[in-house]
Amino acid sequence: MDDRQRYDRATAALEAPFAILDLAAVRANAADLVRRAAGKPIRIATKSIRSRPLLERLLAMDGFRGLMAFTLPEALWLASHGFTDILLAYPTADRHALAALAGDPVAAGRITLTVDSPAHLDLIEAAVTGVHPRAELRLCIDIDASYVTLGGRFRAGALRSPVREPGQAADLAAAIAKRQGLRLVGLMAYEAQIAGVGDAPPAGGAATRLMQARSARDLVLRRGRVVNAVRRIADLEFVNGGGTGSVERTVREKAVTEVAAGSGFFHPRLFDFYRRFTGRPAALFALPVVRRPAPDTVTVLGGGYPASGPAEPSRLPQPYLPAGLRYAPHEGAGEVQTPLLGPAARDLRIGDRVWFRHAKAGELCERFDTLHLIDGDTLVESLPTYRGEGRTFL
Repeated sequence: MDDRQRYDRATAALEAPFAILDLAAVRANAADLVRRAAGKPIRIATKSIRSRPLLERLLAMDGFRGLMAFTLPEALWLASHGFTDILLAYPTADRHALAALAGDPVAAGRITLTVDSPAHLDLIEAAVTGVHPRAELRLCIDIDASYVTLGGRFRAGALRSPVREPGQAADLAAAIAKRQGLRLVGLMAYEAQIAGVGDAPPAGGAATRLMQARSARDLVLRRGRVVNAVRRIADLEFVNGGGTGSVERTVREKAVTEVAAGSGFFHPRLFDFYRRFTGRPAALFALPVVRRPAPDTVTVLGGGYPASGPAEPSRLPQPYLPAGLRYAPHEGAGEVQTPLLGPAARDLRIGDRVWFRHAKAGELCERFDTLHLIDGDTLVESLPTYRGEGRTFL
């Protein structure tokens, strides 16, 4: 029985649109992440999962420890449900949430805030000024891990932190040490140009691999020096680095104590283009065929679920099963309907399902309130997403 038959059989009682999670694929992907991490713990990126009960199950697997959240309200909500080691990976300007954190000693002990400038320290202190008693807040410095060369004329990587060199990191660590009620406990550096960019793209693979190799050599030296400089000032509990696409590379750095991963569990479309690992597509969504405009064309309900990032075809969901379908060039993925072309359309009838893969991982869960868990050809359970619990953090 092929995957399409399994999924159709398992979900025969459901009405599309809906989303599924193939448990066998999730387990295989998780095991591969642990293998690649070679004994270092993996912190789970919640933005790639966005389902609280699923996060609980993933953390229960060997090799995974702690969460990497994306907003402070999300982190507070997760802490209120018992999660205990939450790194907020992005700076926050949410004054109400900061005041709530400072007024909750339990949450303050479970959540670490990320900063990259004295302006963040000023904002935090202003937000918590009226909180009494006030809990000590845990901080992490985000280090720029991008690759910059040719005197700054070439840059690869995300535009994140302005803190790049050991002296800059040490200066910010010293500024934190002078502030009452703030304590530096960690460093993080996300090498997006390696972890989030496949080394085997449809075009330009050799250039990408050369950039990544040079970037990795630069980063292993620079990150080590940054960590050494900051450790002279603060007693660090963790140094976080990497992502799904760079796990085996990042864990080789002695300065790194843990890696992050999230997309690797679901293996969305953008993660097909790596040579170092091969994941199994685990998260899919089904859309029903509602029209047949021509013999080689069907129209499905909905489908306009683009991924964040540059506006280009790679950010659209992939018509996955049956194989051989493509978008109509002048319509693409539509708000309420999506035409699909190709020989496979000839065998589809009104009411049949077309299975799609999202370009990214957790963003799928902003469209669906439930993940239906499939084991073999059986639907075994249904779990709420953040949306299904009435939570929309971004």
